[in-house]
Amino acid sequence: MVTSLELLAPAGDAAIGIAAIDHGADAVYIGAPKFSARAAAGVQLDDIARLIEHAHFYRAKVYVALNTILTDSELAESLDLIRAIDALGADGLIIQDVGLLELDLPPIPLIASTQMHNSTPEKVRFLEAVGFQRVILARELSLSEIAGIRRQAPKIELETFVHGALCVSYSGQCYMSHAVAGRSGNRGVCAQPCRSHYTLIDGDGNTIMKNKYLLSLKDLNLMSRVPDLIAAGSTCFKIEGRYKGMDYVKNVTAAYRQVIDRFINEHAGYRRSSSGASELAFTPDVGRTFNRGYSQHFVGGKREKIASLDTQKSIGQYLGKITAAGKDYFQIDRDDLQNGDGLCFFTRQNNLAGSRVNRVEKGKVYPNSMKGLEAGLSLYRNLDTAFAKALKKTSAKRLIAVEMDFSQADTLIRLAAKDEDGNQVEAVKDVLFEPSRNPAGARGQIEKQLTSAGNTPFRISRLTIEPRAPGYLSASVLNGIRRDVLENLARVRRETYVRGDRPFCPNDVAYPEKHLDFHANVFNAAARRFYERHGATVTEPAFETLSDFTGKTLMTTRYCIRYQLDLCPRLQQPEFSVKEPLYLRDAHHTYRLEFDCKHCRMSVILEN
Repeated sequence: MVTSLELLAPAGDAAIGIAAIDHGADAVYIGAPKFSARAAAGVQLDDIARLIEHAHFYRAKVYVALNTILTDSELAESLDLIRAIDALGADGLIIQDVGLLELDLPPIPLIASTQMHNSTPEKVRFLEAVGFQRVILARELSLSEIAGIRRQAPKIELETFVHGALCVSYSGQCYMSHAVAGRSGNRGVCAQPCRSHYTLIDGDGNTIMKNKYLLSLKDLNLMSRVPDLIAAGSTCFKIEGRYKGMDYVKNVTAAYRQVIDRFINEHAGYRRSSSGASELAFTPDVGRTFNRGYSQHFVGGKREKIASLDTQKSIGQYLGKITAAGKDYFQIDRDDLQNGDGLCFFTRQNNLAGSRVNRVEKGKVYPNSMKGLEAGLSLYRNLDTAFAKALKKTSAKRLIAVEMDFSQADTLIRLAAKDEDGNQVEAVKDVLFEPSRNPAGARGQIEKQLTSAGNTPFRISRLTIEPRAPGYLSASVLNGIRRDVLENLARVRRETYVRGDRPFCPNDVAYPEKHLDFHANVFNAAARRFYERHGATVTEPAFETLSDFTGKTLMTTRYCIRYQLDLCPRLQQPEFSVKEPLYLRDAHHTYRLEFDCKHCRMSVILEN
């Protein structure tokens, strides 16, 4: 049995999605015109259709996100939109609202959004039982937890985030944005209060830390853990970033493509889930595009310091330490800095500051400002002009491998072609020619013209020529028959893509919980009927329906401030004791922190 591995890239628009496919993605996910959890990244149907056509040529897939919670009045519109998406040939629909499962859905495969809080074997088994083809796992899961889910749910597709920005809260169960800004993350308009700065206060009112980004996490980077994730049972590896730009998607997609291909080449029993190979015009490096610094989150089980306390902005690539500094220049052991490069560093007060390279001369770097720059300082590059320039160009071409057989008999020439997916075409032409006085030259002419695929999405991986001493044929004749064959092969590829439909069949399998509060995100009557049909009682509607948020848990997270600051009483010996409860405070609100040490979780509760 051969296991298909899928690299899944984000598409903020059709052009970015097409670039992702060209740079090696096996699939892309894109927002529906409405009701996407990234509301500002919704894409019109015509553009989705254009992306689908490009992706399917390479047997890559397109998943459409319609993953907000919905009001009663929005369900009918959502169903119309889903039917339109299905008609386009999209390969899957990413949803959160279970109210949709009470509707007459078309047979488009369903994918359970990470917003559904998919973190236990029981939840995953339930989702499989009610008709989901794939589950997007919670970002917080460790390898052992993923493996445990796979053991208990051996058939369902498991999708795992491997790169990009992290939500500090358990996905789908963060209500902070709605509570403090009236913008619900579950409705696609998160204001990202986790990226704001806060002051940490103890139970006596003493300030422990002031104006730091105490809830802002570093970005995820699991490049080195892809083999471990495969061993644990994941088969789809997802890059976050529907708000990210073209450069980011090109670079990160290409980098993970190389990682996954290396694994496939070194291990029997695995294959890519799409066709073609990308030829790159640059060397991928995830450190050279947007990042807040990287962590592996909780995938290894062991905790690391995952917060970016001093900034919520991109710091980019670490360059090293400044070795010397003068009045208007500094020196560093690198030779790749260029005019226009953006630099950043942390001051002695741990504030992020920046500068830009004006010129580089004789090993000296002259920035537009030397303020704060001194010998021994760690320097980062958050704008790499040379790298950005390379990515602005056509930086990849994806080609389908084709085998060709050419034969010549009497006045007939025949060219047959078979692509790597087994699609076959041929062309036959009646051509007058004379026996060649130079058989080797005639054969060379055929090889030259037929192995050059020109500006097509194909590459000729093998060519056979019969007889061994063919007659002479002009370049125009050979180019013509090659063009006809490749055009027909492209047409066949477009016409033969088949989506795996998955009709939805309602049932009454038991939900793993009996009583559901606002964390179930029940925002419409259909969702309530769904849970009741599956044996659960909804005791509280969605958070977005509440009028008073005081005392409510706004987020629960596996990230722990006490651990981050070396104040954990279980795992560390704090340098000083603090009186609890601890509080976070911003300009408008106070939040109480509660710690569940048994399960190593932290809750943020609105105090006032």
